[in-house]
Amino acid sequence: MNLLLTTLYLLAEEAPAKDAPAPPQIIQFLPIIAIVIFFYLIMFRPQQKERARREKALGELKKNDRVVTIGGIIGTIASIAENEQEVVIKIDDNSRLKVRRSAIQGLYEEDKKDSK
Repeated sequence: MNLLLTTLYLLAEEAPAKDAPAPPQIIQFLPIIAIVIFFYLIMFRPQQKERARREKALGELKKNDRVVTIGGIIGTIASIAENEQEVVIKIDDNSRLKVRRSAIQGLYEEDKKDSK
């Protein structure tokens, strides 16, 4: 009942005078601009940094580096093609895989806990 009376009171108030100056248009868009900046800083910027870090790591790969592919295969780089887009990964003594450089997730780092 109290909510109904409050709503009716608010609706019954007089409209503001037409002579009052309207706030600038930019003030209406400030919340939207703030939200866009927030999403850029929280979501997009970290993704860009991670992508740049990964591209740098892939560019620095060399023979005998221990790597893990996106599929989870762990091996050692046996050779890198002249066009630097294909990499041969040695899985064990008899197995080798030819993959694209972009299929490599990064360097493989064994956990200390697993080796104990």
